[in-house]
Amino acid sequence: MQRRILGGTGISVSEYALGAMMLGAWGNPDHEDGVRIVHRALDAGINFIDTADMYSDGENEEIVGKALKGRRDDVVLATKFHNPMGPDANHRGNSRRWLVRAVEGSLRRLGTDHIDLYQVHRPDPDTDIDETLSALSDLVRSGKVRAIGTSTFPAEQLVEAQWVADRRGHIRFRSEQPPYSILARGVENAVLPTAQRYGIGVLTWGPLSAGWLSGRDLSASSRAALENRKFDLTVPENARKAEAVSALTELAAEAGLTLPHLATAFVRAHPAVTSVIIGPRTMDQLDSLLDGTGITLSADVLDRIDAIVPPGTDLNRADNYYAAPAILDASLRRR
Repeated sequence: MQRRILGGTGISVSEYALGAMMLGAWGNPDHEDGVRIVHRALDAGINFIDTADMYSDGENEEIVGKALKGRRDDVVLATKFHNPMGPDANHRGNSRRWLVRAVEGSLRRLGTDHIDLYQVHRPDPDTDIDETLSALSDLVRSGKVRAIGTSTFPAEQLVEAQWVADRRGHIRFRSEQPPYSILARGVENAVLPTAQRYGIGVLTWGPLSAGWLSGRDLSASSRAALENRKFDLTVPENARKAEAVSALTELAAEAGLTLPHLATAFVRAHPAVTSVIIGPRTMDQLDSLLDGTGITLSADVLDRIDAIVPPGTDLNRADNYYAAPAILDASLRRR
């Protein structure tokens, strides 16, 4: 497993990170199996684990904490805050009031005294970024957090945060975690170039595009039944994705690869990307993805991918998983 440096932190991380989201009630409820999956990833050379407080309402962090007993010092541990952790309106968001409480909950569930990378899970239009950076900087200076980052932030907010940190003497965001796959390449337009310009490490999620690039028959999957709209081929955007998947499947076969291996190798190939999050639910899924480590795509294969899904293109804009408030609230775009 190759290593790369995360932004300007000096922290060495594996080029694949274990995304733990599917461990727990959201995916695999067997805690002992979840522990075994984490251990298998560590034994394979992965030293970077990503989770979040909201995954399975905190259960996910508890599973990761169990798995890291006795191995914590060898792992770069990342988690996130922002999303609701209960019905109270103050138990969410990016305010100082909430995040200083959220970090204590994560530390307790993870069974550790520090978090290596503490990430803001989404932007919060109700909280000044100065407020958030000030509180996060205090956590870094206290030793509870080693570095801070963001997830699914648009480029303009990444730039604003860098400027605010510089002018107010705060700790800078050192990483960004965007969705990135062959089918969702919108971050190539501005987010990835911005990360390169400011020395921000990039930890990508969704390389298999929520299962579209898993090689499975999506029409027969239980997930498709649960999220029918996401896989409904009568939706024009999904029909375009299905056409692309068909062409990519043929390309992968011609290149002697599985579709998931083609998909993860594509994301890893971008020079801005530090580490690619893989999120297995089972040991078999993990082993299959690990078999793809070390694969390098030729320029010809990358060019053919560009012909199927042009650079900078999101085949379905909803795959970005973030919409600015003015998009969601019509009153903000009317005089």
